[in-house]
Order: sequence, then C-alpha cells, then structure tokens
Amino acid sequence: MNVVWRILFYIGVLWRFYGCRHFIVEAACPKGCLCLSPAQVMCNSGELREIPLKNMPLTVETLALQKNIFPVIKSDAFLGLKALRKLSLDRNNITTIKPFAFRGLPRLRDLSIQHTPLAVVASFAFAGLQNVSQISLCHNKILRIEAYAFAGSAGIRLLNLADNPTVLVETNAFSSLSSVDRLILPSGIRNISQDAFFALDMVGYLKLSFMDLSEVSAFTFRGLTNVKLLSLQESDLGVISANAFDGLDHVDTLNILNNKIDAIHELNITAVNHVRTLRLQGNHLLETPEPGSITLEGLGVLHVVGNYFPCGCHIHTLLDSPLANGSYASGEDFLSKNYCISPLEVNGLQMAQLDIFAIGRCHEQVTRENLEASGAASLAVSLDHFRWCRGSSSCISSLPYKEQCPVGDSENLEEMPV
Repeated sequence: MNVVWRILFYIGVLWRFYGCRHFIVEAACPKGCLCLSPAQVMCNSGELREIPLKNMPLTVETLALQKNIFPVIKSDAFLGLKALRKLSLDRNNITTIKPFAFRGLPRLRDLSIQHTPLAVVASFAFAGLQNVSQISLCHNKILRIEAYAFAGSAGIRLLNLADNPTVLVETNAFSSLSSVDRLILPSGIRNISQDAFFALDMVGYLKLSFMDLSEVSAFTFRGLTNVKLLSLQESDLGVISANAFDGLDHVDTLNILNNKIDAIHELNITAVNHVRTLRLQGNHLLETPEPGSITLEGLGVLHVVGNYFPCGCHIHTLLDSPLANGSYASGEDFLSKNYCISPLEVNGLQMAQLDIFAIGRCHEQVTRENLEASGAASLAVSLDHFRWCRGSSSCISSLPYKEQCPVGDSENLEEMPV
C-alpha cells in the first residue's frame, strides 16, 4: 500500500511540475501565437495586425511571424528580444520597413523577409544589425534599393535579393557592407546609379545578371574593393560609358559574359584597378570601339573568346585594339575564337575564315590616318623652318600665319604657334 501511495505521490509531483510549467508558458504567450518553448515561438495565425511584443518571452531565440496582415515594421520593432537568433517574417502584408527596424537584436544571425508586397528597401531599414550573417529578401516586390539601406551592418555574409522586380539601385545602396561572401541581386535591373557599390568591401561573389540597362554609367563601380568575382552576365548592358570601371579596386576575376553591348565608349582597365583576370566571352557587340577607347593594362590573364563583333571595314580597328591582343602580329588566336555579327552575309562566321586583308579600311579611318600623317609632316616642316629662321637675319614665313622671325629673339620664337 505504501508503494502505491508513493507512486501516486510522485505522479502528482510530476503533474504539478510539468502542468504548471506548461501553464506558465501558455500564460506568457502572445495572443495568436504558439509558444513551443520559452525559446521558440510561432505566430502564424494570419490574424496579427501588428507585431505582438506584449507577453513575448524575452528568452525567445527563434521567432516565426508568418502569413499575417501587419503592413509596417516600425523602428525598434523587436526591442528587448536580446536572445533572438532567427527571425522569419515571410508571407506577411509588409509594405514598409522603417529605419532601424531591427535595432537592439545583438544575437540575431538569420533574418528572412520573403513573399511580401515590400516595394522599397528604404534608407537605414536594415541599419545597425551588429551580428546578422544572412538576410533573405527574395520573392518580394522590391523596385528600389535606397542609399545606406544596410548602413552599419558590416557582418552580413549573404545578402539575397533574387526574384524581385528591382529597377533602381541608388548611390551608396550597399555602403559599409564588408566581408559579404555572396551578394545576389535581382534580375531586370534598369538603372544602377553612380557609386551604387561605394564602400562595399571584401566581397566574395557579386553577380549582376539579366539586367536591362541603357548604359553602364560613369563610376558605377567606384569604391567597390577586394572582390573575388564580379560578373556582369546575360544582360543588355546598353552602352559602356567612359569611366564605368574607374575606382574599382582589387578584383580577382572580372567577367563580362553573354551580354548585348550596343557600344563601348571606353573600357579602361589599368594596373590601378588590380584586376587579375578579365574574361569577355559570348558577348554580342553591335559597334566596334573607336581607336584608343580600349585600355587593358596590368592584367594577369585576358580571355576574349566566343564574342560576336562587326566584321565590316572597322575590323581593322578591332584588330589593332587591345581586345585582339596583337592578332595582326602574333597569329590568329583571336580570329579563331571569335565570330562576326555583321554584315548579314557573314553573320555567325568565324573571323578566321575571313580574308582580313581583302577588307578595305573605312573611309573615316583612312581620312583620320591621312590627317595624322599630314599633321606630323606639317609639324616637321614647321620645326625645320624655325631652325632655319634662328640662323637668318630675317625671314618671311611661307606658313599660313605669315609671321616674321627676328634674329636672336628666342623669347618671341618660343611663343609663336607651331
């Protein structure tokens, strides 16, 4: 009998202990939420019109707020939840994230906001995230990323913005991010502002794909430093403007792959940029770059393969440029690995199959070369004339400006136009 009573006593103790504990957890749980433990809370009822901080356990480490109808995440929205490590805000009706919305979460590592109508990543919305390593902003309606959206959040290792209809990345949009292993931007970007990547440092992988640009504007990549791989691919790049890559510094590999390029006004990669490998592959270039518009210096490796270039009279300008890497003098490597896009009768033809020297140079190119040669000859005549004047008592120039050259007047001689 004593044994039975002892068993009943222990059962009662256990019931009171676990029953009370369960009761305490339920009592401390916000309305519309399920507190699985003091460290794990789920609020997926679909009823919440605001973030339920009241009665939220301060010990919560994993918080899921999904499929609710609150439209705004206010500043300091989760203040006090210092133990929070993982926060999921997927499939809510979020349209606005106020500045410093996630401030005061020192242990937060993983933040997910996906499948929402959010249209703008506003300035300072994700600022001050001290230790967050991963932010997922996929499958939203983000049209614009504003300046300093991630200011002061230097610890982010993965920032994923895939599957958004983004059209504009503003100046300083990613300023102060450092040590980002992967920055994945959405498809369809139409405008990347000057200095959009300014102060973005220590990037492992930055991929810009399926863009629809009118131009890669001047200083687009200024201030972007220490990048393992920067890839512009599968896009309509429009015009690559002068100074587009100025200020880009220390890149292991720069890929320009499978793009349509209307024109290259300037492609200037020098030793100052510290680019190890430049790979231009699979691009369709509609116009041949002007003489002197391409500068490729200080590269460890240059790959120019599988591209399609105009093969009319401008082909000689192309073969004289650094893109061809001296094809005239060193064989047919460039010609055998690239193709013609125009004229129509040679579209798709390997350039090596052309009779290059049977193609005449363009009229403007011949004219320019003649003018350059004529200018050099005129300069030589002018110099000879002045040397002769220097030793004569006087002379009347036969040159167009008809100036007299007095003996011994070296000061006047130096000031005369040549």
